[in-house]
Amino acid sequence: MKTNKIGFIGGGNMASSLMSGLCASGHAPGQLWVSDINPDALAALAANLNVHTTPDNNAVINEVDVVVLSVKPQALKDVVKSIRARIMQKKILVISIAAGITQNNLSAWLGDDTAIVRCMPNTPALVLTGATVLHANSRVIGEQRDLAENIMRSVGIALWVDNEGDLDAVTAVSGSGPAYYFLMMEAMEKTAIDLGLSAETARLLVQQTALGAAKIALESAESPEQLRKRVTSPGGTTQQAIETFLQGGFTGLVAKALHAARDRSIEMSKQTESN
Repeated sequence: MKTNKIGFIGGGNMASSLMSGLCASGHAPGQLWVSDINPDALAALAANLNVHTTPDNNAVINEVDVVVLSVKPQALKDVVKSIRARIMQKKILVISIAAGITQNNLSAWLGDDTAIVRCMPNTPALVLTGATVLHANSRVIGEQRDLAENIMRSVGIALWVDNEGDLDAVTAVSGSGPAYYFLMMEAMEKTAIDLGLSAETARLLVQQTALGAAKIALESAESPEQLRKRVTSPGGTTQQAIETFLQGGFTGLVAKALHAARDRSIEMSKQTESN
């Protein structure tokens, strides 16, 4: 991958994180190009990462082997129209990280012959611990799949799905998922303060506990259910809390929330398709 020239249309937080991750993994900054309408954003990227910057989207396309579309979904159609001719001429791989923009939309805007990978990253990519799921259209060849995966692996894990519809479930689980954990942390922190802990102590305890639990889960071969049972002593404080959660319908509420998020993702994609 280190010989590939990679371009970014849009220099926001996710693009900046991807470029930082690529540089940290050994990709030469001189092989990275980025365009943006914000001159301050470009100046910061040039100063911090030493990548090529330009306000001209087509100038990026002219230089690269693969381009990552990292502009806001509502702006993507107009942006793609402005670079379509050059992309079709060069036949480069296009990676989209725009939420809710389907392969049908992307192919309609870019041409049916364009190799396109649609990605669903999540916000922990900003701190290089992201989870990204990818879907490729039929024009993407093996080498291009590897390239797309390597780019996204620079900020965390990267997984593939064969069915684009699975990205709606991915949105519900990992795309929106960080907010669920923040909500749990928020509730625990507020209650810890009510129980008499200082705000600083409550926040640090909740944050470190969340980090530790995630680390154990990542490094263990056991399921979350097995891990939960392992730390739940019969008749103890943890069992009392878990039973309270379950009696309050915690499991069903989580399922209801994820289904609602999945359904909303489907609805938003359909709205985009109709525009």
